[in-house]
Amino acid sequence: MAFSFKNLYLGKTIDMSEKLQQAFERFDAYNKNDPNRFTWKGQDYPQEYFLALKLHEWVRKLDPQASQQLLLASRSQHIGRWESPRKNYPMDRSGYLLWRKELAQHHATTAGKILRELGYDETTMLATQQIILKRKIKVEADVQTMENALCLVFLQFQYADFFPKHEDKIVDILRKSLLKMDAHGHQFALQLPYSEAGLAHIQAALALLAAKGQ
Repeated sequence: MAFSFKNLYLGKTIDMSEKLQQAFERFDAYNKNDPNRFTWKGQDYPQEYFLALKLHEWVRKLDPQASQQLLLASRSQHIGRWESPRKNYPMDRSGYLLWRKELAQHHATTAGKILRELGYDETTMLATQQIILKRKIKVEADVQTMENALCLVFLQFQYADFFPKHEDKIVDILRKSLLKMDAHGHQFALQLPYSEAGLAHIQAALALLAAKGQ
């Protein structure tokens, strides 16, 4: 089915500077190179391109007055993710943690290079990278908004396919994800449509958080 990349992004009425729009276009062009595909409502997209647009939409919804650096980070949070596959690291916890750390740095470095090429100042570039690296979660508002948005993208677009494959540990996975969110993020999470089983897992995870005073 034919589609227009422009039609996928819903935020057409946002008043944004020309430079910000140029950054979005550069990030999008990079992510359209993702060889991995994501199918949504019968249409096929480069995975990280699709997810970046949806992350951006969630950030705008969570924070209508989002800062420039938060908007930039939302469109480049996982830029070039396919370039550092998990299989290139040891398949144990230490390998996983190293992969996550180096992957985040890859995203920040790639986004920073594009911002420099567009003439962004060092302060804006570094602030954007700090959000991408998720430094000071629960302290910095922009980082917390990003974490909320990341979890909401997962819940809206990936959770339904994910949880049936991980029934034995899905409640704990959700608990850890929901713990990173705040009350504002939880409100949106509970408004999403889920299957009966999917909702039950989320409610169980929230109950665990409440029981542990988290």
